[in-house]
Amino acid sequence: MTEQAAPHRFVGRTRELDALRADIARAGLDTLAGRPAPRSRVLLIAGRPGSGRSALAAELARGVAADYPGGVHTARLSGPGGEAVPLERAVRDLLDALGVPPVAGAGPEHLAGELRTALAERSALLVLDDVTAPEQLLELVPESRDCLVVAVAEGPLKGVPDVRPCTLGGLEPAAALALIASYAGETRIACDPEATHVLAEECAGHPAALVLAGGWLAGHPQACVADAVRELRRKGDSTEGSAGRPSGPKALARAFRLVYESLPPSVAQLLRLLPLAPAGLVDAHSASALAGCTVAAARSTLADCAGQGLLREVPQPEQVSLAQYEVPGCLQPLLYGALEAAAGQEEVLLARARMLERYVRLLQSCRAVTEPAGSAVHTRLAGLPRALRFPSREAAAAWLRSRLPSLLAAARTAVADGELDTLARRLVAALSRALGAHRGEAEAAPEQYRLHELVLGVAERRGLVWEKAAALLNLGDLDLRAERPAEALGRYRGALAAAREARDPQPVGRALESVGAAYQELRDWGRAADWFGRALALRQTRGELADEARLRARLGAVHTYAGAWGWALREWRAAAAAHRRLGDVGGHARALGEVARVQQYAGYPLEAIRTCTRAMDVARLSGDTALRAAVQLRLADLVDEVGDPEAAELHRAAAGRLGEQVPEAAALPAAAAAAVAEREAERAGGPAPVAAAEPVAGPGTAPVSGPEGGPEAAPGAGPEAAPAAGSGAGSERMDGDAPGDGEGAPPPAPETVAEGPAEPAPPPAEVVEVVAEAAAGEAGEAAPGEGPKAGPAPRPAAADL
Repeated sequence: MTEQAAPHRFVGRTRELDALRADIARAGLDTLAGRPAPRSRVLLIAGRPGSGRSALAAELARGVAADYPGGVHTARLSGPGGEAVPLERAVRDLLDALGVPPVAGAGPEHLAGELRTALAERSALLVLDDVTAPEQLLELVPESRDCLVVAVAEGPLKGVPDVRPCTLGGLEPAAALALIASYAGETRIACDPEATHVLAEECAGHPAALVLAGGWLAGHPQACVADAVRELRRKGDSTEGSAGRPSGPKALARAFRLVYESLPPSVAQLLRLLPLAPAGLVDAHSASALAGCTVAAARSTLADCAGQGLLREVPQPEQVSLAQYEVPGCLQPLLYGALEAAAGQEEVLLARARMLERYVRLLQSCRAVTEPAGSAVHTRLAGLPRALRFPSREAAAAWLRSRLPSLLAAARTAVADGELDTLARRLVAALSRALGAHRGEAEAAPEQYRLHELVLGVAERRGLVWEKAAALLNLGDLDLRAERPAEALGRYRGALAAAREARDPQPVGRALESVGAAYQELRDWGRAADWFGRALALRQTRGELADEARLRARLGAVHTYAGAWGWALREWRAAAAAHRRLGDVGGHARALGEVARVQQYAGYPLEAIRTCTRAMDVARLSGDTALRAAVQLRLADLVDEVGDPEAAELHRAAAGRLGEQVPEAAALPAAAAAAVAEREAERAGGPAPVAAAEPVAGPGTAPVSGPEGGPEAAPGAGPEAAPAAGSGAGSERMDGDAPGDGEGAPPPAPETVAEGPAEPAPPPAEVVEVVAEAAAGEAGEAAPGEGPKAGPAPRPAAADL
């Protein structure tokens, strides 16, 4: 995606640029000492805010970008108020720029390691702006000699080896005149060159002061340069801001007063409210909300302020219609002083509330555009003002991507402030939903993790136990997906305690099932079955049959992991009966497939064939061709195992013909052939298969010798609590069920089925089941013969922030 570049106004600094380029080429101290440099070369540009240090770093990066094919990547290490940016946030910004998705919830050390790994084999240029401490810089310097780091700071950074700072002062007279002319125009400068030299001297060659003086001339086309000199001298030596805030160098303070006091009252009001904009970024929407004016008026005012040097335009994607501006860091203290002098606390709070409400409405519109046409959401969207609607899904996604830094900063600021907690929670919820709608849950996980942490902070501060439980559940889900089951278990237990305090069975059941999922990831099958059983008991007391079917399947999978075939058969039969009562033909067929699989592992191949045949009959009723193909492959494996390879080949050929009808199932015959070849190799003396009683499965994977899970729950279905595994509910005889089909006959007592490996189990992680899982549909359903995946329980609508 191309971006529209902001106007490029860089003049002077030729000597500094030459020195920096020479510093890149010169040999470092490690090289002179005969030691290879352990890290990238670091260049330091030192200067006070407003001295043009960031512009010099950007100009240097533009000049040498061709030497670094890995790209130029920029990160700001301090906020608009001068506070240091946490290392985790800076590293995430750089990883995003490099196209490396960061792990959700990972700590700073892990993220810094990911960054070093990403830069190890790249020749990239990092521009680290507004460095406040040497430790910030050292944590981000790549361990690669092919990279270059350009750091920008206010002064020397002690502790950074082999760095010579390039210190900036005022501009040379010729460059100062050129900078004024870039705003005021060449003609006015040429008409009075002597007054222009005096104006440059009054500004002490300070780049930011020169920009403001040129901007004043641009805003007063009838005035001459001598008028600017006269007005600037009238401002005197008043350099102190209100409330003891630092006002910057004298020349900059005088130039700021020159421009600010000449503005119309409405423009001055909007300008002094801009420091409230998150991350120092503002557009017409946020500006209109802050000032309480129309979007068109705010757009015109921002453009005028940018023309006078009070704002800098930020490059934007082409799909984004509204320009975005940045408040220069050197003007932040001066604008804060003006705000405190002219506005009370109530006015500031009201302006911030209007801005947060505007963000919420924009995010709701951004998410609504992803809904199907003609839906109720689209009907409500049509009632919004035109300025709050997006013309297309692509435009909404581009807006979200470009405004994400300011939206995240707005959420952080609102939560930290504590005065607008309700709006903060609404903003976090709207942002989380918009990210999920446009990016998907996996890609949006890093941002959503931070958002849920913000909600958790508000809930703990306000004593909101329901919100605390929901936030902990969501954080636990993200921890579990990131393969941190121990951390997820702690989150889930905290959520369970909060849900019990709230006396709400919905999050209680959700937490119970999630605790079981965490123990399943930890391969503690006994505790996993215990917690799934508690969740099942709660679902049964509430009469939630669909959730009962899902939990029966999860219990069946856990018992298969543990090699407890009797309990596994009981649970899978109960799951099949529950799916049949629900009218879920696909789930019914899948559960029967799992019953057949367990019977096979328990040493009853003929019963497994009968049950799988029954599953094939049920799958035909579902109309799901991919499901039929996968069940047919399972039947082929069973027939092949009892010594009838000809019949097995017929079944595989039939599965192949079914797979040709569905693109997703086209790979099933090849997968089956690979599985058969692997099995023949093992029979010929290859590695011994894993015993059925000793399943080996990593977190998030299916048991290698048992079922790979059961039908996954429908989105929005929440867990709850229940009896121990082996509850007989749902396992009664159903009319029309053939004896021995896995659900009609009474389940055998646990002791009647061998708990150990009666037969060698199939090879680990059969390819057939992996392909069947992919072919089972895009709705999250597992393929026949696939049990519930180890992972977080589905998030219920009530717990969705």
